[in-house]
Amino acid sequence: MENILSIQKTFYKVADFISLKGRDALILSSYFQRRSVWNKGAKSFLLDTIYKGLPIPVIFLRDRGIDKKSFESVREVIDGQQRLRTIISFIAPNLLTDFNPDKDDFTVKRTHNKDLAGKKFSDLDEDIQNRIRDYEFTVHILASSVTDRDVIQIFRRMNATNYNLNKQELLNAQYFGEFKTSQYNLAAEQLDRWRKWETFTEDNIARMQEVELTTELTISIFEKKILGKSFAQIAAYYKKYEENYPSRTEIEKRFRATMEFVFQNFSGNKNDFVFFKKTIFYTFFITCYDFLFDIETAPSTKVTEKKVSQNTINNLKVKGDRIRERTAPKEVLEASDRRTTNPKERNILYKYLKASNA
Repeated sequence: MENILSIQKTFYKVADFISLKGRDALILSSYFQRRSVWNKGAKSFLLDTIYKGLPIPVIFLRDRGIDKKSFESVREVIDGQQRLRTIISFIAPNLLTDFNPDKDDFTVKRTHNKDLAGKKFSDLDEDIQNRIRDYEFTVHILASSVTDRDVIQIFRRMNATNYNLNKQELLNAQYFGEFKTSQYNLAAEQLDRWRKWETFTEDNIARMQEVELTTELTISIFEKKILGKSFAQIAAYYKKYEENYPSRTEIEKRFRATMEFVFQNFSGNKNDFVFFKKTIFYTFFITCYDFLFDIETAPSTKVTEKKVSQNTINNLKVKGDRIRERTAPKEVLEASDRRTTNPKERNILYKYLKASNA
């Protein structure tokens, strides 16, 4: 009969980990852990998660027996070193013998949490300090009899069913700053609408495709023109505006206003309104945005949305019906059928929608 591993499932507060480290009873730099590579944005995001009481993946420890001098139970971190190192760096950096200010020192970014932004732990109100100290991690403790070979097998099994991350998911794992936060907030705000319009399936949403489209639209507002889909350009924006995202407030305002315009004027026709299709929504959104704000208006300029006439709205609905019924011009139908992420096809469709005649 094969051996069955015994795993103790429990909860540790942040304060418990600090106490363990203070008693030299927590081994952070184990054989299985990568060196500390989290950037300051990732660390800031983790502290915001703890502050808000949101769940964090399970911490895996291994029992390393009793220290012969202190008679303390020693725990080795098998998975979760960077999470715990971030917390200790923030609360009690003096407990890290290898603490490096250039790599380990950080404060929370305002884009993540205004209550914590720019403050050291010692600067926080006592209630906030207690909230952080009392946060509970789910912890799995492997018995001391579990060998290194067993640990490797455990994590191979845990990762065996993981799918490869798509490009948007990779960006999510890499960036935590101003631009990324803005895109994820905007996409999340519209989640009920994405579902109501059936623009994205639940699987699409799980793979962050609505965030990718939101980012495409934001970049087009920024660049003041219709663009083709380019992941290289998306990645460049995440990188360039990680620390400082100019015109964020104005661009977010325009994005929300355009989505509200679509919702108020076109939501009643979901079952046959062709522009809610994922492949065409980009061009429809940019058309509506152009009517409201003028696509060539710089994002640094504060503008008020324009009044769009009912005739213009009705004209858009008629054109949507014509595309659905296959009575629109041939080049428009071909553009909507072919690669709708291509700037040529997007511009053909955009010009058709912008034209005053139906």
